[in-house]
Amino acid sequence: MPYLIPPRTPLTPEQVERGFDYLLALQMGGGAAVAGRAEADPELAFVLLRLAEDIVGPATAVDGEAELSADSFALDEVGCALLSALRDWARDSPTTAVPGIARSIIRFTVNVIPDPDHADTADTLEAMRDEHLVLAHAVHSAPEAHR
Repeated sequence: MPYLIPPRTPLTPEQVERGFDYLLALQMGGGAAVAGRAEADPELAFVLLRLAEDIVGPATAVDGEAELSADSFALDEVGCALLSALRDWARDSPTTAVPGIARSIIRFTVNVIPDPDHADTADTLEAMRDEHLVLAHAVHSAPEAHR
């Protein structure tokens, strides 16, 4: 039986920009570069959690077209456990969750989905931002999005 997960509302282009701006500022400038942003933007924990779901989920999910092995299912469970912990953190303490979720996304990007075309993690994050922006614009410019 599949997990019962409620439908997700896609991020807006503005939310995608805010989330990746935070990730890139943290990646390139450290904690001082993002100080105070979590308090100033209460929605940031939600935005970063959504980005984590969009990045971690597909990278760890069991691929039905690939040859399945025990490792496939272990990676899927690790991804589920990570996202579950991040969801709990965001729910229980959004302000402290923001830098933790961001660091988790960055660490995941470095260690699990390095991009051979982008040796620098900031370049990889920028490429992911661009992909997410295209999707967000497509979803939010569709006629049914304005109902």
